[in-house]
Amino acid sequence: MSQANSYLAELVGAFGDPIAENPTGVMQEAAFRALDLNWRYLTIEVHAADLAAAVAGMRAMNFRGINLTIPHKVEVLRHLDEIAPDAGLIGAVNTVRRDGDRLVGENTDGKGFLRSLQAVPIDPRGRRVVILGAGGAAKAIAVELALAGASHITVVNRSVERGRALADGLARTVGTASDFEPWVSSHRVPDGTEILVNATSIGLFPGIEAVPEVDFATIRPGMVVCDVIPNPPRTRFLALAEERGATTLDGLGMLVYQGAIAFTMWTGREAPTDVMHRALREVFG
Repeated sequence: MSQANSYLAELVGAFGDPIAENPTGVMQEAAFRALDLNWRYLTIEVHAADLAAAVAGMRAMNFRGINLTIPHKVEVLRHLDEIAPDAGLIGAVNTVRRDGDRLVGENTDGKGFLRSLQAVPIDPRGRRVVILGAGGAAKAIAVELALAGASHITVVNRSVERGRALADGLARTVGTASDFEPWVSSHRVPDGTEILVNATSIGLFPGIEAVPEVDFATIRPGMVVCDVIPNPPRTRFLALAEERGATTLDGLGMLVYQGAIAFTMWTGREAPTDVMHRALREVFG
């Protein structure tokens, strides 16, 4: 590398609206510093009407990749050259990587959850799973658990239409046994459930006293109870599950690992997950 080129930073970042409080840049910048990489992560507010122009701009400025958050995860599919197969099944993209002149859409949310689960270590193969929620996080997690060999997935959701669509989609596209249960009151976790996932935003800061409506008497020792919420990492939902003897998994691991997967996609380097984890813990206090 020439002296002139050594000052050229590689650019990645995030597009969203709102995005001012998104902490991803903190952990990515910490990872770049740890590996002495001249990379920059830019957190950029992009309104929905400007997404096409923003993607064209990242092409023109040779960004190595970008993260997408609300409201762009679905709309961005129209502006990319290729969609990874699992992202296609999910129907949403949260990470874009550059492959030569092509922009490839990926979804690292579900992969991040899977990595955090495997770090426990818990292998989802052959396991019966209940997922609370049917939004973007729920869909990404459900698809990755199905691809990883979960034997049965039950989707529990307030909206019958969205919940049934997710359950039916898993059976149709991945071939995983799945069903839908309407969430009409305090949900009784079915006997035989091995992994329970809160994939809703219930309990997220500042509403930290809120708890998903679950009959905690149906949570048993040996069950793995997971929450996608990273802030606070130890939600009331997880605390109550621990009181019932369950093994718990917080959302901070999912956030770190989905970022670590994107980091490797962009840089080709193994991500320093310990550094990224520590950076986010400092952010969330």
